[in-house]
Amino acid sequence: MAEKYADIIVDISHEKVDRPFQYRIPQELAEAVYPGVRVHVPFGSGNRDKVGYVVDISERADYPIGKIKDITSVDAKGITAQSAQIRIAYWLKRQYGSTMIAALKTVLPVKQKLRQLEQKKVTGCLAAEKLREAAAACEEKRQTAKARVLRALADDEELPYELIRRKLNIAPATLQTLERQGFLKIETESIYRNPVKHVAGEEKRIVLSDVQRTVIEDVMRDYRAGTPHTYLLHGVTGSGKTEVYLGIIEQMIALGKQAIVLIPEIALTYQTLLRFYKRFGDRVSVMNSTLSQGEKYDQIRRAAEGDIDVIIGPRSALFTPFPDLGVIVVDEEHEGSYKSESAPKYHARETAIQIASMHGAAVVLGSATPSMEAYYRARTGEYKLYEMNGRHGNSRLPDVHIVDLREELKCGNRSVFSGRLRALIEQRLAAGEQTMLFLNRRGYAGFVSCRACGHVMRCPHCDVSLSEHGNGKLVCHYCGYEEPRRPVCPSCGSKYLMGFKAGTEQIVEAVRREFPTARVLRMDADTTRTKESYEKILAAFADEKADILVGTQMIVKGHDFPNVTLVGILAADLSLNRNDYRAGERTFQLLTQAAGRAGRGDKAGEVVIQTYQPEHYSIVYAAKQDYRGFYEEEILYRDLMQYPPVAHMLAVLFISAQQEAGRALCERLAALVNDSADRYERGGRRLQVIGPAQAAVGKINDLYRHVFYVKHGDYQVLVEIVDTLELFCRENEVKNVTVQYDFDPMNTY
Repeated sequence: MAEKYADIIVDISHEKVDRPFQYRIPQELAEAVYPGVRVHVPFGSGNRDKVGYVVDISERADYPIGKIKDITSVDAKGITAQSAQIRIAYWLKRQYGSTMIAALKTVLPVKQKLRQLEQKKVTGCLAAEKLREAAAACEEKRQTAKARVLRALADDEELPYELIRRKLNIAPATLQTLERQGFLKIETESIYRNPVKHVAGEEKRIVLSDVQRTVIEDVMRDYRAGTPHTYLLHGVTGSGKTEVYLGIIEQMIALGKQAIVLIPEIALTYQTLLRFYKRFGDRVSVMNSTLSQGEKYDQIRRAAEGDIDVIIGPRSALFTPFPDLGVIVVDEEHEGSYKSESAPKYHARETAIQIASMHGAAVVLGSATPSMEAYYRARTGEYKLYEMNGRHGNSRLPDVHIVDLREELKCGNRSVFSGRLRALIEQRLAAGEQTMLFLNRRGYAGFVSCRACGHVMRCPHCDVSLSEHGNGKLVCHYCGYEEPRRPVCPSCGSKYLMGFKAGTEQIVEAVRREFPTARVLRMDADTTRTKESYEKILAAFADEKADILVGTQMIVKGHDFPNVTLVGILAADLSLNRNDYRAGERTFQLLTQAAGRAGRGDKAGEVVIQTYQPEHYSIVYAAKQDYRGFYEEEILYRDLMQYPPVAHMLAVLFISAQQEAGRALCERLAALVNDSADRYERGGRRLQVIGPAQAAVGKINDLYRHVFYVKHGDYQVLVEIVDTLELFCRENEVKNVTVQYDFDPMNTY
């Protein structure tokens, strides 16, 4: 049997995971040693016995064999909370093609050696009268400091240590002397940095609908039977999905279990936290990037020690070390922010399912516009599907108007507001109701379209839009196809062939010009940089201190403003014509979510969608809030082109300081995969290679980027390809080019 070697981390703290040490696995321990297990090893020149964690196993020695020590034994404690995190990291490494170090730093996101906050208190050990007598005796001896302390404790049996130190001006030595003499005792307790502030109010319980009760009962029945599943809750905007989450979590807490609630945007934290806090009180906390390192560290401690039951946050909250996890909720599961853009490039949905399986927990996915992947798996029986097709209570879905901007141009209207949208905004201002104006993407999209007929310049090979480059060429960033920029539209001959350029700042200026009396708020990445900016903007709009809120995607995701009766979608085409096979899906989701912000209270809502392509199926189905209709049409396209979820796709990205080195390695590895295509034929499905090509952004920070894509119906084939490419790079000692892998990428490179 071949020798095996284990990479072992002796100190599992975050800042030390860069230094694994390699040990040989003795034959008698071969079955017991695997990633995550605790072992004893001889460490250092004195061979001191240390406990370490196995993070990886290989058959290749990285050092001279004679210098590699043996593992002494497997630790009797077996799998611990830290072991579980290492197992998750190892799964991330294997599933997403990252290094183990990067995976460990993902699941251990906080330095473990931050100083704990402590709070001291001083308590009197004698009756009040005895303390006063002792104080009088101290005064006679002119021990005035001791007397002050004793009199204060006679009046208040317990006092904060800092109050005695600062207000009474007492030195630590004096307090220690009194403690030795038996007059008082000094106690120290750890306290947590709590990021949850200013959350108050009583929850108003609502009567659950039949479908809401059914979902809660089914999830809990499966859990109690020991057969938890993954559940997809497809409910239109305003159908009451959050009430289902609350009901499931409430019953899990009653069983002594904990819950992780994932949300896609920090902007949603405050509103989500408010609802959960009203139900569960201070047993709820948050985890997101706006917290200080100390606050993050304390939330991890609180979770591990059972001080909280629910953690709310974006994808990084997945790795909260709860000891008895019962359910993971992934709200708005379709959102692209659930996919990490840095290695390991994991998806929170798949990772949540893996973590839940390790804990015997349930996973609840919720969305008004499920991702194609989730709905595909629900339709094939992999997930349990529940549909909530009506809004909860008295509110109804808004009326949607599609405005053809080509017709507006013909009528001489070059404003960002169509005639219908302008008239409806004026009506809302007169009625004291609120409007949300949604710009589909911050900045501008690189696609080129005709303003007269709506024609979009597309790649003839990949069926995605071509991107405009500064050199006057239109380029496909999937296969590298390019053609020169044309002066007129090839479809109708119009000279209005151009890229769309608009940002939120320009929209706000236009609003103020058109509606000078309107109070306007802007919400985008630039206005939400500070820690509490999200809450301030949302609170101001909720308190009706503004008439119009202008923003990017973050304003249309999950917010509930009862006085918003009009939503204007200013440029649906910005996301529709991205150089991306998911463009239609993203557009449908954004338009549907945006439309769902209108009419959520007792007042009827209206939505105006402004577009140059009113006939496009994603826009037509979004206007009707018809998800099934959209899915049936989109899945035909995915099947024809072999894109996810019908097949899987791997992006292989090359980053290098020398352009030629990156291009050469990209071409060499793409050829390596192409040449072995026959080897990977499974079930009649062949491997496809797209590219190699220069990436969409060919140079960032003086580093050149190249890419190729691999498609196959079997995910494990792509994992095997990554193993092959990593072996090639290792054996050829590739050092001047960084290679990154992205499975089922959310964005093109």
